[in-house]
Amino acid sequence: MTTRTWLALLAAFLFAAVLWFLAALRLLPTDWPAFPFDASTMKVDQILFAFGVMPRGAIALMAGAILGLAGALLQAVLRNPVADPTTLGISAGAQLALVMTTIYAPALLEQGRWVVALAGAGTAAALVMLIGARRAFAPVTMVIAGMLVGMTASAIATAITLSRGEYLLSLVIWNGGSLVQQDWGGVRSLGLVLISGAAGAALLARPLRVLSLGAAGAGALGLNVAAIRFAVIILAVFLAGAVSAELGLIGFVGLAAPAFARSLGARTMGQVLALAPFLGAILLSACDGVVLGLSDLTGEMFPTGALTGLIGGPLLIWLLPRLRGSTPPGTEAAEGPAPRLDRPGRVLIALVVATVVLAVLLVWIGRVPQGWAVLDWNSFRDFLPLRLPRLIAAGAAGSLLAIAGAILQRMTANPLASPEVLGVSGGASIGYAAVLFLMVSPGPTERMIGTMLGGAVALILVSRFASRRDMPAERILLAGIAVSSMAAALLSALMATGSAQSWQVLAWLSGSSGNVGPAQAAVLAALALIVVMLALGAWRWLELLPLGSEVASGLGVPLTRARLGLVAIAGIATGAATVLVGPLSFVGLMAPHMARRLGFARARDHICGAALIGAILMISADFGARMAGFPYELPLGLFASLLGAPWLVWLMMRMRR
Repeated sequence: MTTRTWLALLAAFLFAAVLWFLAALRLLPTDWPAFPFDASTMKVDQILFAFGVMPRGAIALMAGAILGLAGALLQAVLRNPVADPTTLGISAGAQLALVMTTIYAPALLEQGRWVVALAGAGTAAALVMLIGARRAFAPVTMVIAGMLVGMTASAIATAITLSRGEYLLSLVIWNGGSLVQQDWGGVRSLGLVLISGAAGAALLARPLRVLSLGAAGAGALGLNVAAIRFAVIILAVFLAGAVSAELGLIGFVGLAAPAFARSLGARTMGQVLALAPFLGAILLSACDGVVLGLSDLTGEMFPTGALTGLIGGPLLIWLLPRLRGSTPPGTEAAEGPAPRLDRPGRVLIALVVATVVLAVLLVWIGRVPQGWAVLDWNSFRDFLPLRLPRLIAAGAAGSLLAIAGAILQRMTANPLASPEVLGVSGGASIGYAAVLFLMVSPGPTERMIGTMLGGAVALILVSRFASRRDMPAERILLAGIAVSSMAAALLSALMATGSAQSWQVLAWLSGSSGNVGPAQAAVLAALALIVVMLALGAWRWLELLPLGSEVASGLGVPLTRARLGLVAIAGIATGAATVLVGPLSFVGLMAPHMARRLGFARARDHICGAALIGAILMISADFGARMAGFPYELPLGLFASLLGAPWLVWLMMRMRR
């Protein structure tokens, strides 16, 4: 590495140190306590400094170094420049395990959170690696699978957190990745983890250098590739799980540190493994210094992990053009050869009838304090005007999400494509939260406008990225995931403030149709019809794009215009549905697959079938949300995500090369 590189590293270290020093001076300008610290002889400000600020600064360095090392190990063993504990779902797995244990089995935490966090992180990593093994660990597939697993885990954790209000604030702050410390215990624990991880990385550095030749080349030289991969992944899971157990969810430090190391001139495996922890420590320490500075200016203490998430999204987009190992279009079959209906029109008519019958039945059946009941005719007529708008809205939202999912899956030839990862849902969430925090008592109209604008901004970001680079379509999918990650990080920061708006954001994130009126239902229904017509108008593009870019271009498809147009239709549909459902639904993933399994192979039939199935799924979820917790209404998004999560896991496990 050059002298310029070392000067850059020194400047970054000094910047982080100055930020921490300024924060320390604001708390205690003079009379710093002397080591060793004795609380019985110290003033209150000195105790806060010695057992709060100082261990916080130390643990930022420790955690950053650990995450940087974990990211470097994962990127080396998978030969994937965008692999890290966040993009592979490892940190989110630990988060979900800790949230579920805190709420449902708190006794398991009496001996500490480490075992639970490591179990969750290991389960998520095992799932992603099993999926990756079926695709020869292709980088794009690995990241899509990992981030979808992570999004699923985060969605379920959010829904569970919302369902138990007594744990809400503490879990939200912890999920954001707070570095607040009360003693030096966490520093000692993570210090031992860092030493162990560094020793393990030193032992694995030479096999990783051999593995950098490729699995075939390393195997020919006598390296046990499977054993090395297993050892490195176990070490990375241990490192990431330890940080999650101690501090919560801190994202993208493991992605940024190795990338910065390579950009500063690190070329060999040893250089990257040595430099990434140092850069990770500087990065997290600098982010925490910024958080401490903002807390003095605003009076709010944001979780540091949310700020690091804002770095990861742009960095992931920057790295996408450099990502190798793209999945060839049309090669990721999810469920084997799908059947093909000779007369799909009959099945479509049957689905229309089923949708209407289901809606009527779900209005007719209900719960009363004495149990389940079937309404008489007079009661049915009285309840119909009350329930019909929300049924129409739920069905329209399900149709919109299903159409968006069908478009994305056909456009990318990727069975894991869904509206949730396009980035529009995340952008809509930011728009909704911005209206709540920036306006005084915003009404439904202002909230809807803010939500649509947020979705439009996210759509513009993804579209501009797609239009400026000639990339395979699955890279556009990753760009959407990056936008979603940035949105999730910002929401974590806003919700961790503990304000009244935080509760409103959390409630909306889970989805609800309880406040839908006739006008909103009519707008959603009209928009669903418009989107169906637009998608049917693009049927030729949807027929040819799954064959691959070269074939589609040879048959006259204008690739850039087609992709941008289809992304726009999917974005509009997702943004409109998100206003009602929230960003936690997986209907856009399930409905298109169900339509394919029923035999809707042609694009037109597939679009119509997916729209009807999406409506049926969301109407069913709305009924479950109303009845499961009677007399209280549970979140609509909770039911949709609980339907989608098992489907997602099953679908990814069936993927084959």
